[in-house]
Amino acid sequence: MPGRIVDASKFDFEAAERAARELLRAIGADIDSPGLLDTPRRVAASFAELVTPAELGATVFPNDGSYDELVVVRDIPFHTLCMHHLLPFHGHAHVGYLPGESIVGISKLARVVEAFSRDLQVQERLTVQIADWLERELAPRGVGVVLSAEHMCMTIRGVRKPGARTVTSAVRGMLRRDARTREEFFSLVERSR
Repeated sequence: MPGRIVDASKFDFEAAERAARELLRAIGADIDSPGLLDTPRRVAASFAELVTPAELGATVFPNDGSYDELVVVRDIPFHTLCMHHLLPFHGHAHVGYLPGESIVGISKLARVVEAFSRDLQVQERLTVQIADWLERELAPRGVGVVLSAEHMCMTIRGVRKPGARTVTSAVRGMLRRDARTREEFFSLVERSR
């Protein structure tokens, strides 16, 4: 997948485990206490899972019915790691497209969110990656992506504002150029709240 920060094929489990052990030492934890003995392995396994991309292939079908209205999947849950703090951020994605000659299996709209979430991320980049993938794979007449997320780097540290949500969007094609189509997309997304 283009734009990945982490090359999961180069994930070094043993080095990650050693690093977790050293981090525990650095923060003053007793790494010999029974509750922490297996923590370095668990941390390494957690990071391996969080940065290993999910398989993503487009199941594209001809738009035989000439469907020409919006297709929107709302409230797709996602979680990822903030590339600046290695803390999670999580929320919901709303993904839509205006079909051209092709349509996609609707589960792929959730799968594309999952695939790009498995990386060290910033929300703005994640939003754009999802939109770009849809545009590239489907050649639709338009694409819209909205992500709403709570960032642990903002809620449990620093400014400490639990419940604050960040909203990002990316619109392409007719959803960008045509005010009525854009308004319809954002109206459909808003109904989910």
